[in-house]
Formats: sequence, structure tokens, C-alpha cells
Amino acid sequence: MLLGAVLQITNTFGNPFLHDFGLNPMFADSLVVKYPSILLSVSQMAEVVFILAIPFFLKRYGIKTVMLVSMIAWTLRFGLFAFGDPTPFGTVLLLLSMIVYGCAFDFFNISGAIFVEQEVSKDIRASAQGLFMTMVNGVGAYVGAILSGMVVDYFTVDGVKDWTMIWLIFAAYTLVLAIVFQFTFRYKHEPEKMKNLEITH
Repeated sequence: MLLGAVLQITNTFGNPFLHDFGLNPMFADSLVVKYPSILLSVSQMAEVVFILAIPFFLKRYGIKTVMLVSMIAWTLRFGLFAFGDPTPFGTVLLLLSMIVYGCAFDFFNISGAIFVEQEVSKDIRASAQGLFMTMVNGVGAYVGAILSGMVVDYFTVDGVKDWTMIWLIFAAYTLVLAIVFQFTFRYKHEPEKMKNLEITH
């Protein structure tokens, strides 16, 4: 649920963040400002690549490591956003953020669903998947929308958002989640349980 809030954050504020560069006359004619949808589409392409890597990582390293990688990827996603801009170097940071998003999303959302599929008995599998999706895309999204809106409003003065601080706050949040997850999630990885793992989504 807490990580589901992060997905809502990036879906809500990623596009406005890129458009806000247009407020700076120096960036008004940059490709990032003119064609933000093209930059954002890199995230979708990255998802396709990383989804193919999920079976390998789940079999070899287990769900805990995969989820930790996802949380670190979210931290990088927001951290790269914090320092990215339409300058040549800043554009590279933005592009890296889009690529990292594929790992952050797939290793959390898809791997989580696969883990539930593998762990629960068949008679409650549908209910378990429903609960997972409700917590991530329902409760998590709702909490994320409210709290992230409060953060953005706090760092907005006269209509101008301090995006660097906003993204750093979100990056710190996901880093804290990763640390808490590392010390609280108990699970013994059994590779044989994942030997027939396939992506069916």
C-alpha cells in the first residue's frame, strides 16, 4: 500500500513537472518542453524490457531482493527527476529516470502479483489478487494522491513549484520504505517454487 502511493505520485506529477520547464524562457524551445510525451513514452518502452527480466530475478534472487531493487529504483527515479532539466546533461538525467521507471514499476507491481499467485492456495487466489490490487491501486493511490498533493502545495509559492525539493522528499520516502522493508519483511527464498515461473500478464 505504501509503495502503491508512489505510483500515484509519479502518474500525477510527472507530466506537470516536465511542462513547468516551459515557464523558464531559457527552456521554452527545448525538446523536453515541446515533446514531453515522447520522453514519457521511454518509460513504457522500459517497462517492456524489464518485464522480461522478472522471471530471471525472481527465480535467482527471490521476492525480497526484487522488491528492494524496485524501491531503490523508485528512489533513483525521483532523485534523477530532482536534478534533471532540459540542459544536455539534465536531459540525460531525465532520460535515465524514464528508464529506471520501468524497473521500479515492473519489479513492484508485476512481481508482487506473481508472488501472490505463487504463494496462496488456489481457492483464495482470486481474492488475494483482488486484495493486492485494492491496496496498491485503491488505498495506496488514494493515500498517495492526498499526501503528495500536500507536499506539492507546501513547496509551491505564488504558483511556482520547487520541484527539486518535492522530488527529493519523494525520493527520501521511498528510501525509508526500502530500509524498513529490509528489516521487517521475512521470507525464505525457495528457487524450486519458481522453476515454472512464466509471465502471463
